[in-house]
Amino acid sequence: MDLLTELLTTDFRPLDRKASDLYLSAVAQVKPDALALPTPCPDWTLHGLLRHQVSQDEGFAAAARGDGARLSAWRGGDLGDDPYAASLASADLVTRAFADVALDARLALPEIRDGGALPAALAISFHFVDLVVHAWDVAATVGVPWEPAEELVTASLKVTAIVPDDGRGPGDAFAPRLDAPPDAAPKDRLLTLLGRSPS
Repeated sequence: MDLLTELLTTDFRPLDRKASDLYLSAVAQVKPDALALPTPCPDWTLHGLLRHQVSQDEGFAAAARGDGARLSAWRGGDLGDDPYAASLASADLVTRAFADVALDARLALPEIRDGGALPAALAISFHFVDLVVHAWDVAATVGVPWEPAEELVTASLKVTAIVPDDGRGPGDAFAPRLDAPPDAAPKDRLLTLLGRSPS
């Protein structure tokens, strides 16, 4: 079975929930005075990164409900005065939306592939990788451990393998990939493939 077929026939929803737990465990350790810190994502402070993920959760949830074509559905994230509560609420929203969608349904993702619709199975895999890697972004920013389970890393590496090299750079979802030493741990290799330096 080729990799794309494997991804299209894999139900990533259980892994997405585990990735959400990983992400939320990092967010739970964010103190209010850390929100202005720069993150490994050059365009975002920690506040901006958390708001981005809330927006993504809301956008993917809208897409799963058949209403993802509006770009505004992906831009309205609001942390309010409690970033963790906002993150928890958006995670619950997208988890419930994903639970109700058929894996072969077509989801409109206006921020990906010129807004073309993609199979839900693939869309959920993209959301999953975002959570795993943004968990590292948050953890690295506030100086706490990032210890994804082996199954999360293994699955993330498969999804990352189909992320094209073009369309990477400032303002894009991922930075250009970095070189990793041959003996790099899988989780470090995942980070470098998405343009992040484990150090």
